[in-house]
Amino acid sequence: MYDGPVHPPRFPGLHRRGFLAAAGGAAGLGALALAGCTGPSGAAADGGGKPRRGGKLRAAFAGGGAGETLDPHLANLFADAARAKALFDKLADFGADLSAEPRLAASWEPNAGLDRWTVKLRKASFHNGKPVTARDVLYSYRRIADPEKAFRAKASLEPLDLKASRALDERTVEFALKRPTAEFPNLLAAFGAYVVPDGAHDFDRRPVGSGPFRFVSFTPGRSAVFRRNDDYWEGAPYLDQLEFLVANEESARLNSLLGGQVEYAHELAPTTARAHEGKGQIEIVRLRNSAMQSFAMKTDRAPFDDKRVREAFFLLTDRKELVDGALSGAGEIGNDLFGKGYEYYEDGLPQREQDLDRARHLLKKAGADGLRVTLDTSAVAAGFTEAAAIFRDQAAKAGVQVKVAMGSKDSYWQDTLDSGSLCCYRSGAMPIESHFSQRLLTGSTTNATKWQHKDFDALYQQAQSTRSKKDRAAVYARMQRRLYAEGGFLVWGFADWILGTARNVRGVAHQAPANTLDWARFDKVWLA
Repeated sequence: MYDGPVHPPRFPGLHRRGFLAAAGGAAGLGALALAGCTGPSGAAADGGGKPRRGGKLRAAFAGGGAGETLDPHLANLFADAARAKALFDKLADFGADLSAEPRLAASWEPNAGLDRWTVKLRKASFHNGKPVTARDVLYSYRRIADPEKAFRAKASLEPLDLKASRALDERTVEFALKRPTAEFPNLLAAFGAYVVPDGAHDFDRRPVGSGPFRFVSFTPGRSAVFRRNDDYWEGAPYLDQLEFLVANEESARLNSLLGGQVEYAHELAPTTARAHEGKGQIEIVRLRNSAMQSFAMKTDRAPFDDKRVREAFFLLTDRKELVDGALSGAGEIGNDLFGKGYEYYEDGLPQREQDLDRARHLLKKAGADGLRVTLDTSAVAAGFTEAAAIFRDQAAKAGVQVKVAMGSKDSYWQDTLDSGSLCCYRSGAMPIESHFSQRLLTGSTTNATKWQHKDFDALYQQAQSTRSKKDRAAVYARMQRRLYAEGGFLVWGFADWILGTARNVRGVAHQAPANTLDWARFDKVWLA
């Protein structure tokens, strides 16, 4: 197998069309162990006969430009996560039901006080042949928690006391926690919590992981090529090679799939799915209601620092019109809360409906008559520009002038994290408690609404310290009721996640929400 540098892909059509060179936790509290599984966890996969080895699969994703990195702790975009999953492993990952499933961890077990957990590692090796050890795990987690860095999983790992955590032997880690934490397994499965070799820090020249594929080459903003890891602990992938190609335009991903230049296209539009589903040229895969669709209001600045204005915006919104128009009906309406259908979701709240009279009243009380706001959007995600236009027209009915501003696809997510006051936003699947820890705590590194309340932080810590699942659910319900009343996420819908594949691609999971274990799981895919 050729393992040296490769030239950039010679796909002239793709370059013209947008291949840009810019950018649960329902584990029990007792011991839990699981042998290495051999297929998608609980996912209905497209079987298509007996798997066969060989071939190269090319997958098109929207990317992050010339600043892309293979550092798994910096993974933020879906392309980053898919590449990281191919090269690295986590101790655990989320199954289709958003419960934590063991990966490099063979088992985890708490003490009686839930403030110390013992994790035993399975036998696994890095690509350089060295075993994955407790020392590697502790190095990885301490790197993520570095106070000088802004790694994605830092907020999720906050409950860990990493100074007091220790290696009991080569394959046993004792994690000390700052407080009792009932849902500790979710920490291990956190987005970006990958295990890297002790001392690793340069990931873009020749990264070494323990994942199903080995590094071949990487050109930021263009291509990453990996080859099969024959020594993978869960069994060697079927594919000889896997290449990730960057195509920020949905049309480029579709056209390259139709033209045979790639075999897998991530994130297609609902209109695309409707046009091609069942026609025989490509296969459409729908991961139902996977992606939260919302507008993010920054609660620390005008006009959204007034909760009456935020409530008014909740009431300006016709959610069904947004789902029908922006998603072409490929989804269901939301109720201003993340995680519909997931464990702990507060489904007892009234479904919010458009109420323009009440919205006008609230705006008048807030001194916001004739309010003008800018809504940042971009073609970076399916339905974003359509949703912005629909909401602009809905708001105008209550006298609110919404100016739609188009942002760069290459830098949209970073630009809108701290800038502006209102933007289009989306999220893939994660446990509700992870949504809290990553986006809604004072120290969360991806807090797009700037929701920062010490009493809310305290409720989260209370929930994490509560052994009884029933009592823990009650605390989460209280937190969600507050977000429903005055939070910054206007969650208008939940979209199907749509993938496209060539007709000869098999083994793609059909029931794996984005960000879960079996999503973008190319070690289980083969070419018929």
